[in-house]
Amino acid sequence: MMSDEITQLFTRESGDFVFARWGRPVAPVIFGVADESLTVLKGALEAVLTIAGHEMAETDPELGANLMMFFVRDWRELADTPNLDRLVPDLSDLLVRLQAVDANQYRIFRFDGAGGIKAAFVFVRMDEAMVSVPAEVLALGQMVQTVLLWSDRAFQNRSPLGVTENGLTVLRPEVANLVRAAYDPVLPVASDDPAFALRLSARIKATS
Repeated sequence: MMSDEITQLFTRESGDFVFARWGRPVAPVIFGVADESLTVLKGALEAVLTIAGHEMAETDPELGANLMMFFVRDWRELADTPNLDRLVPDLSDLLVRLQAVDANQYRIFRFDGAGGIKAAFVFVRMDEAMVSVPAEVLALGQMVQTVLLWSDRAFQNRSPLGVTENGLTVLRPEVANLVRAAYDPVLPVASDDPAFALRLSARIKATS
């Protein structure tokens, strides 16, 4: 993946370049799914974090759970979730906006003093499109989009996932290489400098 492609993946619609990775182990909690789906989701998270060389934890010492995922049939269900409005400011306004644009997913990130990701909230509405996606594909897609602070336009035209000759859904090799490079400890956990894409590209080349 060339540096200009990397730049696009972290350049927001506003024109700002914003990169961040998790700065602490990921401690997930998932709501609204059956036990079998919970296993699939956690397996997908483990797979993505293994590629990144990052850790998953049972709990976060500061927050308890720092990755909270909610699967709902209707956005209004989130309004009835106890204490969620304390974790997500202006939750009611957010739900109105999501309903207005008929969104089926949304992610909110929180950051530490160094700019690294310290928490994420993932909301998925299981509309007709989402229900039609196999659980393994849905899980892997959500996890790769949570492992880094991607642009709000990333993957709009092409999925980060691919299918092997054996029919297995995996991260596309170039995306996996980028995730791996992004977690290289020689790089900072966050950057707002577009030139950072050059460093990511260099790490990919150095480790390929």
